[in-house]
Amino acid sequence: MSIANANTSPTMSGVSTTVDNTSTPADRARWVANPPDPPGICRDLIDWLRQTMFPDPTKLFPLKNKTGTAVLGRVLKGVFPILCWGQSYNLGKFKNDVLAGLTLASLCIPQSIGYANLAKLDPQYGLYTSIVPPLVYAILGSSREIAIGPVAIISMLLPTMIQKIQDPAADPFAYRNLVFTTTFFAGIFQAAFGLFRLGFMVDFLSQAAIVGFMGGAAIVIGLQQLKGLLGITHFTNKTDIISVMEAVFASFHHLNNDQWNPLNFIIGSSFLSFILITKLLGKKYKKVFWLPAMAPLVSVILSTLLVFLTRADEHGVKIVKRVPPGLNPISTQNIQIHTPHISQILNAALIVAVVALTSDLESLLTFQEAIAVGRSLASMKGYNIDGNKEMVALGFMNLAGSLTSCYTATGSLSRSAVNFSAGCETPVSNVVMAVTVMISLKMFTKLLYFTPNAILASIILSALPGLVDIHQAYNIWKIDKLDFLACLAAFFGVLFLSVEFGLLLSLYVQLVISFAKIIVTSIKPGTEILGKIPGTDTFCDIHQYPMALNTPGVLIVRVKSGLLCFANANFVKDRILRFISSQEASGKGITQFLVIDLSNLMNIDTSGIASLEELHKNLATSGIEMAIANPKWQVIHKLKVSNFVAKLKGRVFLSVGEAVDACLSAKMGAAI
Repeated sequence: MSIANANTSPTMSGVSTTVDNTSTPADRARWVANPPDPPGICRDLIDWLRQTMFPDPTKLFPLKNKTGTAVLGRVLKGVFPILCWGQSYNLGKFKNDVLAGLTLASLCIPQSIGYANLAKLDPQYGLYTSIVPPLVYAILGSSREIAIGPVAIISMLLPTMIQKIQDPAADPFAYRNLVFTTTFFAGIFQAAFGLFRLGFMVDFLSQAAIVGFMGGAAIVIGLQQLKGLLGITHFTNKTDIISVMEAVFASFHHLNNDQWNPLNFIIGSSFLSFILITKLLGKKYKKVFWLPAMAPLVSVILSTLLVFLTRADEHGVKIVKRVPPGLNPISTQNIQIHTPHISQILNAALIVAVVALTSDLESLLTFQEAIAVGRSLASMKGYNIDGNKEMVALGFMNLAGSLTSCYTATGSLSRSAVNFSAGCETPVSNVVMAVTVMISLKMFTKLLYFTPNAILASIILSALPGLVDIHQAYNIWKIDKLDFLACLAAFFGVLFLSVEFGLLLSLYVQLVISFAKIIVTSIKPGTEILGKIPGTDTFCDIHQYPMALNTPGVLIVRVKSGLLCFANANFVKDRILRFISSQEASGKGITQFLVIDLSNLMNIDTSGIASLEELHKNLATSGIEMAIANPKWQVIHKLKVSNFVAKLKGRVFLSVGEAVDACLSAKMGAAI
């Protein structure tokens, strides 16, 4: 053998062997039938744990022969991404980040006040949430564009669950403490998901469920804003559409009893129209991206000035009133770990943690929330996002936030898009935003006294249209009708029952549908007859490719299941026998050879092997020879151990093409 035709490759034991590149079909058949032993269950488990906990050891320990300082530096860069991008930071990037941060703050300040109102907290808590979490994320987060702060769905989800434990109107301080406690445990859950690399748990909420959940939540949030938009004094704490509409209609019948005031609606709807128009202009003309970002702040300033000059608050217009000045107070003493309602708090925290990780709160929501937002924007700037690191960052920022009077924060696609459009370079834009909010809390809170509640409602309403993604729901309907059921379950569950029940209902429906699909596929897996595509060596399903050619005397069948087991083995065997009978009955000739393509089969159990042995006996009785092609590692190992490979007398092939060629050669030899 010449060197030119040799190739060195490692074996399982790590010893290099020389393999001839000019192998024959007989050589390849021998390799298929005689592989090394596959790894056992223990080895698979150990490998899974290693890949889960340390998916890329070269990144964690990349400098094996270097100094301890170098290793420590690499590890610190992995834990604190700020050490990576900080090395190339310069004045030009700082200027861009300052501009983006100020633009972000102009949108964040009014939204934060509105979201705090939605969460049934005082306005300052929304502003507090726009300070500490963004600062922590700037140190730990790997996305350079994502904007951190309070968001609509979390702001609605928290009171929906916590007010079942404590009425915010009866005791706002106890309610606030429970919100901080929920945020504390939500942060623990998020950090644990990342540290133990359990991000796959978040994927249990499918895109269909998220689309339905967000669509229903958007409508519920919009209905909740009718209280501020109409200036209704007494409003229901329930979130379902029937209870909300009953409260609204009841208020309409008490116009003279000061239940609601038309002036609130006039102010709110006027500025809502203004904000929506600026959004349309910003979408149409990309150069004025700053216009929709500035519109909420401009609306707050103008409406506050209008109420102050006209003294509209004396004529029924509801206003924010006093916002305490000063920065985040420490709230460690407010965390109620020993509360008798700890089980309910943990349940709420888990739901909040998952929703904050899986759903974008102000976007079209076609992908996972904070992590996917960062990934989509990062791809435009040529760096990668580690989903598990993002979960750790989100978890620790919420832990820090709960200890500094913040409620649950996460990433927002709408504000992140503004941040990206404004030209941000690094997470310093989040720092600039947080500093701007700090200055506002220290110096300008008195100016918010006359801000009408209706303008806060209009700001929240302006962020909701993108949540109802009819186009995506229609795509789900076209692609998979069963997935659409999960979408409908989430939508109507949120709309007519409650937010958390709608989420759990969609998860339940989704799991039932998924398990039903798996069971049906396992019990009655698909089997297909293959034919050769003209002009190629490829064999495909003759129903999918009607031009595929049958090979006379050879029936080629592919099993479309990943597992041949007790549940489906007899079904597959009977189906193959029926194929043979139908071939002869339809006048396509007598079948002399059966080739089974096992390329889809990942594993097989003893019942599956027994069915193949019985099939082999039945075929042998009828004078039909059986061959298998492209078996996977575990499959061929079990077939060899069970002595089934020996019964096939060498008819084990690397590909369907080689199996067919061997059958045709045997047929010609028999004819001669």
